[in-house]
Amino acid sequence: MAKRARVRAPELVGKGGWINTGGKDLTLADLRGRVLILDFWTFCCINCLHVIDELRELEERHRDTVVVVGVHSPKFVHEAEHRAVVDAVERYEVHHPVLDDPELATWKQYAVRAWPTLVVIDPEGYVVAQHAGEGHVHAIEKLVAELEAEHEAKGTLRRGDGPYVPPEPEPTDLRFPGKALVLPSGNLLVTDTTRHRLVELEPDGETVVRRIGDGERGLADGPGERARFNEPQGLALLPDGRVAVADTVNHALRAWDPDGGEVTTLAGTGRQWWQGSPVSGPAREVDLSSPWDVAWWEGRLWIAMAGVHQLWTYDPAAGRVSVAAGTTNEGLVDGPADQAWFAQPSGLAAAGDRLWIADSETSALRWIERDGGDGGGDGGGDGGGTGFTVRTAVGTGLFDFGHRDGAAGQALLQHPLGVTALPDGSVAVCDTYNHALRRYDPAAGEVTTLATDLREPSDAVLVEDDIVVVESARHRLTRLRLPEEAVRVESVAHRTRREATEVAPGTLRLDVVFQAPPGQKLDTRYGPATRLLVGSTPPELLADGAGQGTGLSRELVLADGVAEGVLHVSAMAASCDDDPATEYPACHVHQQDWGVPVRVTADGVSRLPLVLAGLDGE
Repeated sequence: MAKRARVRAPELVGKGGWINTGGKDLTLADLRGRVLILDFWTFCCINCLHVIDELRELEERHRDTVVVVGVHSPKFVHEAEHRAVVDAVERYEVHHPVLDDPELATWKQYAVRAWPTLVVIDPEGYVVAQHAGEGHVHAIEKLVAELEAEHEAKGTLRRGDGPYVPPEPEPTDLRFPGKALVLPSGNLLVTDTTRHRLVELEPDGETVVRRIGDGERGLADGPGERARFNEPQGLALLPDGRVAVADTVNHALRAWDPDGGEVTTLAGTGRQWWQGSPVSGPAREVDLSSPWDVAWWEGRLWIAMAGVHQLWTYDPAAGRVSVAAGTTNEGLVDGPADQAWFAQPSGLAAAGDRLWIADSETSALRWIERDGGDGGGDGGGDGGGTGFTVRTAVGTGLFDFGHRDGAAGQALLQHPLGVTALPDGSVAVCDTYNHALRRYDPAAGEVTTLATDLREPSDAVLVEDDIVVVESARHRLTRLRLPEEAVRVESVAHRTRREATEVAPGTLRLDVVFQAPPGQKLDTRYGPATRLLVGSTPPELLADGAGQGTGLSRELVLADGVAEGVLHVSAMAASCDDDPATEYPACHVHQQDWGVPVRVTADGVSRLPLVLAGLDGE
């Protein structure tokens, strides 16, 4: 076994305290003798949610030797609220201890630069590996097996029950509901997300008519009482009367028939889409990635594919899915649909010639429309996004957010998840992390606040002259009269809680650290095994070094006169089993996007290391 670097793990410190431990504060000493996996996450981040799901099987298989500890490290101001973290831990069924670190103390001690990041600590308390992004659990499991064998032989492995203590369940009809839909009957259909089912309610929004799904995680079609979902979110009526369901963690589109009660699968394989997977084809043969909302528009079902920062479409007549907008790069870039960047699109609303989009991670309200060019025609079929243009009404990028009304160009939202078209042509926005319902008026170019004191509103539907809001963190639907005048609120602006990295002027060496997992090597069978894409906001930050290449190291030249900005880095590496005797080696793609705030100072660093997998040796 190769000798590993010996780096002592810093202590776990977080002002918010511990969750899922029965009130006990944990230290590294309490966890000595176990393989410890730190999961640095924040609950707004779709990639972080993917990793929580990836870790479930590993936790179960190694339950007597491995302890996973989530270190919650917030991006948004709302995510620094302890109650919100407690809610998120229950919402996403996190079944391990979580340290609430609102001031990013432990994040800084471990030099973390990206959500999510996994750090592996051996039973003697030394850091042995670090991985940024998702898709690394296969490598970590091999490392865990090595550490188990090594420390069993040394006598330093301690087996037994972990420190996880589950919270007491609360009896409510809904638990963290996601989205809602008005059925033709007048009843309301709600995705009961944390309980993995749909609930039909009478028009009062309270009386339960029926539940669809047996309440257990799974992907099972059939009669409603036996069907299974996995954290379902968005809902939309299809022309044939069925309801399309964005079955988020199953990476699938499902359909429910209100008349017959049957649940079927429309699209997806149950596997998550990865770079290199098909982007169009027969709907049941193409992988999807965390579909969060759906809307019928331009003769197709449009899908907010939060997991890959894109919009896709499903054509029920042809039985096909395809990418319609977005490049998979995370950010805010307008323009032709196939060149636009999104950041976790999470809400959709069709309104005439526009499809409105709640783009959550950029705290933005955006829309897509036909551009009248020659490339249109088929509403997002296999031709991709030609003929459509993406535009932004409110929002500036990944790191600016707040609660500010007024002219749309300077207005601020905070991680909106829902959008609703109003009868007068304006748009209501569920401004989730501001606990507010906002309104954008395209005619006036103004943003106002319609209601406050909502708890994480995630969707809203119109019912006659009222608007019914899904108050996700209050586990209920709330009916509001649409006010004629806006609510006055004090304007607040924020930037991400992450500190900017101070870099020296001139040349900056960018190193993406990647070490193939044990037993694997870079996969060069079909060309270069790595890819690096670099950009910046503003674009003028980089005088040289932007663009795409194959090496994971690059010399960047910072322009004179630009004092600060954000470096956007996207890296990919492909590795395969390194055993000549294996006829069909298993191959894996490792990918991560970083948005690194930087500030140019005379005494700043001249090297920026970003760990994709492994440990930085410099």
